[in-house]
Amino acid sequence: MRSWWNNLRERLRLAPDDLLRDRIYRRLWSSILISSLGGQVTMLALPLTAAVLLHATPTQMGTLTTMELLPFILFSLPSGVWLDRVRKLPVYIAGELTLAAAVATVPIAWWLGWLGMPWMYMVGFFIGLVHTTAGSASQIVLTQVVPRERLVEAHAKNALASSGAEVAGPGVAGALIRVLGAPVALLVDAVLLVGSSWILRGLKIEEQRGSTPPGRFWADLRAGLQFVWRQRLLIALASCVGLWQMCHQAATVVQILFATRTLGMSEHAVGLSYVGLGVGTVTASLLGDRISQKLGPGPCLVTGFAGTAAGWLLLAVAPVGPWGVACFALMLSCFGVGAILIFINFISLRQAVTPEPLLGRMTSTMRWLILLPAAPGAMLGGWLGEHMGLRWSLGFAGIGCSLLALGAWRLPIIRSVRELPRAVHVSGTEAVEEGTV
Repeated sequence: MRSWWNNLRERLRLAPDDLLRDRIYRRLWSSILISSLGGQVTMLALPLTAAVLLHATPTQMGTLTTMELLPFILFSLPSGVWLDRVRKLPVYIAGELTLAAAVATVPIAWWLGWLGMPWMYMVGFFIGLVHTTAGSASQIVLTQVVPRERLVEAHAKNALASSGAEVAGPGVAGALIRVLGAPVALLVDAVLLVGSSWILRGLKIEEQRGSTPPGRFWADLRAGLQFVWRQRLLIALASCVGLWQMCHQAATVVQILFATRTLGMSEHAVGLSYVGLGVGTVTASLLGDRISQKLGPGPCLVTGFAGTAAGWLLLAVAPVGPWGVACFALMLSCFGVGAILIFINFISLRQAVTPEPLLGRMTSTMRWLILLPAAPGAMLGGWLGEHMGLRWSLGFAGIGCSLLALGAWRLPIIRSVRELPRAVHVSGTEAVEEGTV
């Protein structure tokens, strides 16, 4: 028994150079873990409130998702210019607190009898607004804590924190929703977000910020757009991940409706099925860095597209009954693996190629580009689900993403990326690449 325990401790012992031995990164990682636990509650409780309590139609679910995406389309570009002029950590902390306040309004409105789809649309818009600014800031904070050459490893560890939450979170969220109701369960997320912001408070991070005078706002905005436009790798990544987002949103807006109305699953059963998402993301987070090193970031990205496509196609043809429930959980697992492989490589590649003074504008520009197709995807998924059937939305997502994986593999600039590129040199609005991609 003692030998077994010693072997387990040895396996869990951190390597001397492990990122988690760094105190600042460890606090950042802990904050991500706590906020991710709360995010699991919101991910289930918000759509379940709309679908079960408010009896939302597929089109209304698509509109709810679109309201969450709209701030990215409206504010991503100017927020990037602003982020390059301010400290990112305070923006990140303020975003966590604002998000806590936004989700807490749902149970308050429910108690007061004000809750309806318009209120849900408003909350969705505020959630998207926070993710537009604070979400970009959080990604930049990581580059200020971790060396560029270890970004894939750091994103994989961050994904592991999120994945750990996705294993435990759905079961806990499902139980909370069953006991308290979906609206009240959102208060748990609010409390956890406050805890996350408290951990981040006082974190000592050195950063470089541009000293451009306020009158150069539009010039700076144009410089960020020009930087992204001149990097062939960034344009290829934005195009591929943007199309993936269209497929993703088309499936997301109907998958809760499919589970509850077609498969007849209860809110608690849906919550338990989301453990499959956690299993997939944990697996990909543990192995993602090694897979990326073996295949290369580009091919690993394409593998992620194929994995999510397989999950959506499976659910589109799932039968009603126990096998259908199993297919729902398996789809979530496939999505978890694929999404982690996509984003640890996508984010690492775009950060590696960008110099620090342009990180805010690059991040916001890339998020804007990839989410432009997301809102039409959500609306199309809702329309297909309401007028042709929920399986059509899932089938569209699966077939579309399969074609995307094939197309991305045929792009040499994606297929040939076997290691992270070096950052470019910039002078004014000019960008000259230092390394080869």
